[in-house]
Amino acid sequence: MNDPTNGLSEQQLEVRRMARELAREHYAPLAARWDAERLPLPHEERRRLGDLGLLGITLPEEFGGSGAPVLDALVVIEELAKECRPAAFQVFECTTGPAAVVNLLGGDELRARCLPPVIRGDATMAVAISEPDAGSAATDMTTRAVRDGDSYRVSGSKRWISGGGHADQYLLYARLADVPGARGIGALVVDADTPGISYGAQEKLMGFRGIPSCDIHFDDVRVPAANLLVDAGRFRELFTGFSLERLGNATMSLALAQAAVDRTVDYVQTRTAFGKPLIEFQATQLTLADMVLQVEAARLLVYRAARGAGRGLPSPLEVSLAKCTANETAKRVTDLAIQLHGGNGYTEEYGIERLHRDAHGWALAGGTPTMQRTRIVSELLGRSFDQRR
Repeated sequence: MNDPTNGLSEQQLEVRRMARELAREHYAPLAARWDAERLPLPHEERRRLGDLGLLGITLPEEFGGSGAPVLDALVVIEELAKECRPAAFQVFECTTGPAAVVNLLGGDELRARCLPPVIRGDATMAVAISEPDAGSAATDMTTRAVRDGDSYRVSGSKRWISGGGHADQYLLYARLADVPGARGIGALVVDADTPGISYGAQEKLMGFRGIPSCDIHFDDVRVPAANLLVDAGRFRELFTGFSLERLGNATMSLALAQAAVDRTVDYVQTRTAFGKPLIEFQATQLTLADMVLQVEAARLLVYRAARGAGRGLPSPLEVSLAKCTANETAKRVTDLAIQLHGGNGYTEEYGIERLHRDAHGWALAGGTPTMQRTRIVSELLGRSFDQRR
């Protein structure tokens, strides 16, 4: 199909071409095996991404990054994610995930210590928010960080951590003050090898294969006070930072939907039934048109939020609109792609079922479409809603 610029600059188009070539020539032949064997991205591949400058696209030049707008990173994430989600996830976590939040909210010393290894591909950082009894209701978290001299003592458990058990550091959300709800929550950076941290078994998920996930337990873990990112009382600022991660999430979903469209366009023009190509049937045309409509609508919302963010934080409303739309688009469009591929869509050979499995994962991660709908109304009306009453 046509490849519109969508208003991208020449530099962004060149970055996209480079990322597309890397994805198709290097990662596409490897992705199916990594999915089947549930293998995380090898360290040398992470360093490859670092050497190419892809892990520091949005991070400051003084630390080895490029200092580019977030849209530049999303362009790369989309191209990599069309072929290989584990590779795209590394760029996602560095440029729109916890490393980006540390850059936007952290002090100079913490940034100088954490960001250069991430940009080089020598270290990874994951975000730890959810708990066994606090998923969508994040403010129900009970993990505590109590100040004790020049350190914090952390106790509690975290769940659904993408990168869990493999990351070198965790951006840990915890209760830093003995007050209820959001007012008591802040965040610290915790080194993965700190005494008192233990890890559960790796999850065997429907999708997200190649992106590790496990429970993490903190048993009186001492974290230096210098690792504090955001103190209690700044939860709104912290979660506005998390909106950047949601924008990366929306781009992963966009990539899955676009990949499903691209593969379906090729398939329906070459596959025949009743003596003619599938594309000659009106039912195929209508289904394909719906797929393209949904993907293009999602792209416009993702790009609008990214352009609004520039080199800073995006509008939470625009991000929730983009994430909800892109998440649901990915699920619907990959499902329609399976239908248009018929029996072939249900096999692993064509890779469509893998797109569909991953689409459901990205819709769950970072706040479900249901939660995004409540966020949309909350941001629209400028008020919060207490779901507990």
